[in-house]
Amino acid sequence: MIAGPATVHPLVRRLNEADLDRIMEIELDVYPYPWSRGIFADCLRVGYDCWGLQVGQDLAGYTIQSHVAGENHLLNLCVAREYQNIGYGSILLEHAIRLARRQECFCVFLEVRPSNRAGMVLYQKNGFEVIAERPDYYRSDLGKENAIVMRLDLSL
Repeated sequence: MIAGPATVHPLVRRLNEADLDRIMEIELDVYPYPWSRGIFADCLRVGYDCWGLQVGQDLAGYTIQSHVAGENHLLNLCVAREYQNIGYGSILLEHAIRLARRQECFCVFLEVRPSNRAGMVLYQKNGFEVIAERPDYYRSDLGKENAIVMRLDLSL
């Protein structure tokens, strides 16, 4: 019997300052209006929940979350372009939801661009519901784009 190539299983792990270069590579490639390195450094410094998806030696994606008063806010979920459409976004989102439950949060909030169809589908597939729209929330090539505010009820 011939053995096939070794399967690399993704691992969710805490992010640290050593990850900032790769985070910025991903962020700059995926988003037309990316967060700055300073924003990510501040998130790490102040103790936000910063998690990465490690695939072999490569950081394939990340999430940034905060929580207060029983509410969790998913601030950023991003998967590197070369790792998209193979389930890694789902792994990161499922981890984010488990983390919110462990923190005894009763809900998770997030904002998503209406133009981010893949994100909308991912969040809805995982039980998030649209609850509001924030006008002119994101910068866009046309000036501004609204944000769709979504909520996942964890008390169900």
